[in-house]
Amino acid sequence: MNAPFQFTPQATEDLDAIWWFIAEHSQDAASLVELEIVATCRRLAKHPLMGTKRQDITPLPVRFWTVSKFPNYVIVYRPETFPLQVIAVLHGKRDLKEILEGRSS
Repeated sequence: MNAPFQFTPQATEDLDAIWWFIAEHSQDAASLVELEIVATCRRLAKHPLMGTKRQDITPLPVRFWTVSKFPNYVIVYRPETFPLQVIAVLHGKRDLKEILEGRSS
């Protein structure tokens, strides 16, 4: 059985933006990345403490996990919520600190 998780509206926008960016070159590749991100979120929902805290990036009670098959992408989530709440899906080269400052706790 899959452990439940949910994307915040902002995380949904992140995922959509990632898909559209990749889809400019290949819709198949965009779909593969999206499927892997969703599968990773399911794994995180089963084992929410796998990620790391990054107090240097944000004081929010969140953890960070790099998508193994696509290490350019980072999932930011709240491990104590049920269902697990994914608050961001971002490219690792972006300014995570700045982006997360604008997101609610």
